[in-house]
Amino acid sequence: MIWVLTDGKAGDENQCLGVAEAILQQGGRGSISVRRVAPGKPWIWLMPRGPIDPKDAASRPGSPIAPPYPDLVIASGRRAVPYLRAIRKASPSSFSAILKDPRTGPASADLIWVPAHDRLRRANVLVTVTSPHRVSRGALAQAATDPRFAPLAALPHPRAALLVGGDSRHHRFKPEDIARFIDQLEQLAASGVSLMGSRSRRTPQVLADAIGALVTRTGGWWWDGSGANPYFALLAQADAIVATADSVNMIGEAAMTGKPILVFEPSGGHRKIQSYLEALKVVKAVHHFAGRLEGDPYPPIDSTQEIAAAILARMAARQQQ
Repeated sequence: MIWVLTDGKAGDENQCLGVAEAILQQGGRGSISVRRVAPGKPWIWLMPRGPIDPKDAASRPGSPIAPPYPDLVIASGRRAVPYLRAIRKASPSSFSAILKDPRTGPASADLIWVPAHDRLRRANVLVTVTSPHRVSRGALAQAATDPRFAPLAALPHPRAALLVGGDSRHHRFKPEDIARFIDQLEQLAASGVSLMGSRSRRTPQVLADAIGALVTRTGGWWWDGSGANPYFALLAQADAIVATADSVNMIGEAAMTGKPILVFEPSGGHRKIQSYLEALKVVKAVHHFAGRLEGDPYPPIDSTQEIAAAILARMAARQQQ
């Protein structure tokens, strides 16, 4: 049994689920159980170093950490850390993994994963450039033949998938950014590239409308948010991927395809994001978007499989001790 332990935030939970699913794909045994914690006040204020909320004690009805305990717990997020600590105390045989720096030191889990731009380094800390995710080769292969997205496969090559984010903590799409992005996409379409893409929940409406109108006018395909999400199909059918710099997760997911990623950078930025992009430029996965296709295919970068393999190897080593 594998427990995925978070407070339910989609980003944290999906990363943990991606690693758990990869473990099963690589031969791990059991099934996945999602455990969500919801500590109340004042306990939430003390996390990650404080105790769990007493209402969630393993002996209480409905506790998210009630036994029987699993072989493996994969946790993420500061609110999950005290609960993982309680599980480790109650069940020392359960292997523990934390995704992202728990801020409580390297002894917080048997294995900790952090992205390269974080500073935590120890023997039990695994470092990769990109983050784990739920995009897999199997999922892309299935999406490539999904009849709901047949119009994507019908577009002429070369095709560019547009993965459009939006305003974030570190980036803002100012009017001049939107105008620049649209102008560059116009150049890309004029060069004979078929455009196909989707918005995200953070995409400003004015940006979504402008790109949607451009894609439609140039004979491409644009998802307006209704119906099935085409995200996997876009990755599967693309020859190149245009992504906005506000989402390192989208860029990391795109990198597992091995297809060139052209990054548009709106106003703002952060040193960690720049470091991330530069690391992917070194391996020729990422290129600055300037209104044209650039780059060649490269070996897919899939941190999810790497993290899963590391967990399985350490679990096997422990069993042999």
